Amino acid sequence: MDWSDFRVHKRLSLKNKIIEEVYATIAEIDGVKNSWRITGQLLPQTIERLTRSVIVTSTGSSNRIEGNLLSDKEVENLYKSNRIKKFKSRDEQEVVGYLQVLEFIFNNYNDIPISESSILKLHYDMLSFSEKDLHHKGQYKVGPNRVEARDQSGNVIGIIFDPTPPYLVKKEMQELIEWYNWGSSRKIKHPLLLIANFIFEYLAIHPFQDGNGRTARLVTNLMLLKSGYLFTSIVSHERIIEASKVDYYSSLSKTQSTWKKEEEDISEWLLFFLSVIKKQSTMALKIIEGDNIEYLLSEKQLDLWKWINSNSDAEFARKDAVKALKFSERTVESIIKKLLDMKKLERLGQGKAIRYRLKKSAPNS
Repeated sequence: MDWSDFRVHKRLSLKNKIIEEVYATIAEIDGVKNSWRITGQLLPQTIERLTRSVIVTSTGSSNRIEGNLLSDKEVENLYKSNRIKKFKSRDEQEVVGYLQVLEFIFNNYNDIPISESSILKLHYDMLSFSEKDLHHKGQYKVGPNRVEARDQSGNVIGIIFDPTPPYLVKKEMQELIEWYNWGSSRKIKHPLLLIANFIFEYLAIHPFQDGNGRTARLVTNLMLLKSGYLFTSIVSHERIIEASKVDYYSSLSKTQSTWKKEEEDISEWLLFFLSVIKKQSTMALKIIEGDNIEYLLSEKQLDLWKWINSNSDAEFARKDAVKALKFSERTVESIIKKLLDMKKLERLGQGKAIRYRLKKSAPNS
């Protein structure tokens, strides 16, 4: 197939009224992408800590978008106890699968191809603990799965997606994936345009009986990371979507209204998608350029910093920190030296009488 004539590709010939906004937004996002690559400000341990936090918040948000009721705290408890084999509820079953798959993506994205088998595997693994989904995990749908919007009483008030019928799913998914890999390898369009276009078409096809939205957000993480948007693992795009859920569904619904028509218009979805990634990048920029000391410390350094701040007006000696935190003297000495170098502490006295306290001009967090 000549992919330049593919229906999905043609709709990326954007209307003049949005071109300027689209490329200005992309330029801002790419500015953060480039800053992220060249900065050495964040410690590897800090990135690891932030990524663990994102795994929890992204999992909670992505599942709540679909009606799950677990809080971030409950998700975090499941993440810390991932050896649990029996779950109290269906919500827990769904969350644990997402936690594990997202962590796998963050750790292995370079080795995961954008392929039909990869997407089927992500869906299979995501639903591995969900008893209600065992019969269809990792398999394309066999029945209709129209997506409806309902009011608080459960009454249907509109159709968000009237997706691809089951007998066409495999063909359309294979075409979509081949188009994406063609566009990516040849740099036919900007990566963010390709990703946004892929995710919309995927959601419009709605290839699985259930779990389509969650799988789409996992694939979004994968594609962003593979395209070099490494800030994806320290700021959750799922959390941003959850906070603007009405706009999320509205943009999908408006775009779906022209799906497979003679002239498709992806403007609404594209602008929404880019606004999410722009907000994600803006939050990442605040981390890498800001003066928030918590982002610049390792886990043990952060523990000592928080202990110092809990007694912000008090002076302390090294032995006090050793006793309070059960760290070795060498570890405490090393952390104190770092905080002195960062001008967050000041030294009082000399020799064995040396004590420390927060530098008054420094912020307490």
